[in-house]
Amino acid sequence: MKAIISHDIDHITVSEHLLRDAIVPKYMARMHVELASGKISLREYILRWSDFFKNKWQNIDELITFNNIHGVPSSFFVAVSKGIGLNYTNNTALLWIDQIKSRNCELSIHGIAFDDPASIKEEYDLFMSLTKVENFGIRMHYVRNTEQTFKLLADCGYKFDSTEHSFRNPYKVGNMWEFPFQIMDGWVIENGKRWQSVNLKQSKELTVKIIDEAHQNNLKYLCIDFHDRYFSHSFNTWLNWYMWLVEYLKQNKIEFVNYTQAITELEKASG
Repeated sequence: MKAIISHDIDHITVSEHLLRDAIVPKYMARMHVELASGKISLREYILRWSDFFKNKWQNIDELITFNNIHGVPSSFFVAVSKGIGLNYTNNTALLWIDQIKSRNCELSIHGIAFDDPASIKEEYDLFMSLTKVENFGIRMHYVRNTEQTFKLLADCGYKFDSTEHSFRNPYKVGNMWEFPFQIMDGWVIENGKRWQSVNLKQSKELTVKIIDEAHQNNLKYLCIDFHDRYFSHSFNTWLNWYMWLVEYLKQNKIEFVNYTQAITELEKASG
């Protein structure tokens, strides 16, 4: 089994949310609940206020650097349309898209349109026009999909999708590869809540169970989604969980690849 780690960019600044959605008050409520329940330290609480005043809700550069040091190919999903709780502009996104490209990371789209063919095609064309990238993939924001979504994405020309959450090996929908994913940071650490509900030890135990299930299902690729925003001491459990996960996979001789490398392997194996 090999591992594919990818990163959804949902937020870049605090200011992109002001007067546009309810993300900021939800963020405030969340960190107070986590402090009161003992899930975060006073230091984390203070650092989150610091992030707020620095207008910084992304950790893209820091995450790329960590991944490079540890031999993890960085794969990012960046949006070019606004969605639920996602409000950064394309001009802001392009600043980070340029860095992602310049540091040789895999770049794909964090999709918003999932059930309307015209909107899906418009989003695909816009991403290609803005990024000058071809043969890219997609993951839907909030992993939204219908029974028709994957076919619509394939018909549009996407190279791959990684929206499905299941213990299945990659499979083709038309000419598009579908990469089901098994681990998402929030689903582990929030564990059914809207705030952190487990500690680091518990999150590790939950993760090992998922990895064991992946082995039991003979998966060729373990797909993991970790959001760049949490690669920070403001979210210490998340940060330590991610660093532990990378080391755990390395210790268990699980090689890291990106989607493009995996597709090359799959197509070579299928002849």
